[in-house]
Amino acid sequence: MKLVQLLKGTVTALAVVICSVTGFAQADIERTLPTSQGQVQLSYAPLVAESAPAVVNIYTTKVVRSRRSAMFDDPLFKRFFGDSFSFGSPKDRVQGSLGSGVIVRPNGVIVTNNHVIEGADEIRVVLADRREFDAEVVLADPRTDLAILRIKVGDELLPILNFADSDTVLVGDIVLAIGNPFGVGQTVTSGIVSATARTQQGISDFGFFIQTDAAVNPGNSGGALVGMLGNLLGINTAIYSRTGASNGIGFAIPANMVKSVLRAALNEGQLTRPWLGVRGQSVTTELAAGLGLDRAGGVLVDGTYTGGPASLAGLMPGDVIMAIDGKEVLDKAALNFRIATLEEGTKVPLAVLSEGVIQERIVTLSLPPEDPARNEQTLDGRHPFQGVTVANLSPRFNEELQVDPFLRGVVVLKVGARTAAARYQFLVPGDVLVAVNGVRVEYVRDIETALTENDEKYVYQFRRRGRIRECQIIPNRSFRCSDIQ
Repeated sequence: MKLVQLLKGTVTALAVVICSVTGFAQADIERTLPTSQGQVQLSYAPLVAESAPAVVNIYTTKVVRSRRSAMFDDPLFKRFFGDSFSFGSPKDRVQGSLGSGVIVRPNGVIVTNNHVIEGADEIRVVLADRREFDAEVVLADPRTDLAILRIKVGDELLPILNFADSDTVLVGDIVLAIGNPFGVGQTVTSGIVSATARTQQGISDFGFFIQTDAAVNPGNSGGALVGMLGNLLGINTAIYSRTGASNGIGFAIPANMVKSVLRAALNEGQLTRPWLGVRGQSVTTELAAGLGLDRAGGVLVDGTYTGGPASLAGLMPGDVIMAIDGKEVLDKAALNFRIATLEEGTKVPLAVLSEGVIQERIVTLSLPPEDPARNEQTLDGRHPFQGVTVANLSPRFNEELQVDPFLRGVVVLKVGARTAAARYQFLVPGDVLVAVNGVRVEYVRDIETALTENDEKYVYQFRRRGRIRECQIIPNRSFRCSDIQ
């Protein structure tokens, strides 16, 4: 099976979210099987009528420039056809795609998938009543594959879907999906929750998905997964499929994650997630045996950041985080999801296995520090690193770059085109400089100091994909590298 993201114009599964009309929490309702023929003949129509107006269609366009063949720049070709020959010249073409979205605020705030709107030059939202609006992007977060849009509707109040607590969702619950599959128009499908807390799908960095068998297809991405109380359970995002069409296994981003991204978009327009300040690994079957556990599950702490939330709460390397806020932690992805849905300053209890005993630790979550400041700079001067952009690493910047949160030093962000570094690949984005000309590199200023001390030979060490390499450059003569660790 192939995992297919419900991309703009590819495959989109919308789960219909239906507005709550009872006011009761989902956990307060007793789940029962039908006991009469009349109950079996009950219809979803009232629920759909209440929910469907809050689900929208999203159409995006972007201009794609075709590449010109190198043949047309050949001197021999120009000799015969001249510079005015237009065949094969670059041409712009408009590429369109479609998806779905959910209105979550009556003033025109809409949630959809990031992959629906990514790279779009124009975003058009079509309401259930066929009115069309241009949309602006308030926040786009590739790591969760969520995006927040806004349309201008004046003083009008639009229908919305209210959020459910997605932690109350149980396997076997009936759900609806509403969206615009294949662009045929708004469509409703039904199914059940097939599984919860799916974390190994590789769809996004904070994967913790609700799995459903409600049919979802291309065009449904960004749509709503709705429970029987009419609340939004999640945003449908991906399916398993060999062909791109629905095979009965779809994945939705839980509403609790959607709420955290929406909160950031409406408050500051910038998403900075709280952190625990730990480095760890999922407890596998092999690790569990060594730790004296009877099954896999939990996160083994490899290290804590000095002064970070976990360190201040007393967590130590070797501890195992078993649960957070009373919710079981099965692996590292589940822990990351739980932390990402909480706010800075939240006091949260952790169940920690320490020295063979389950203990409670109260952690106060904080934002990862940006210490040192990133100090992004493009190196300039008569040296091989001219045109290389570098910056200082810090826990907050590392979070953005999705690298080891405890990694320190100076990272290469980009390499300018038509530079010596680009031509000979002296450095590539992601490399972390360790030393230059015998000067240990901890900050950007260290590189600037080192590069002024030697102009005949450059020796530098850097970390790439976990290995440390040393390179020697003699300008205009030689360049060689070797692994040293």
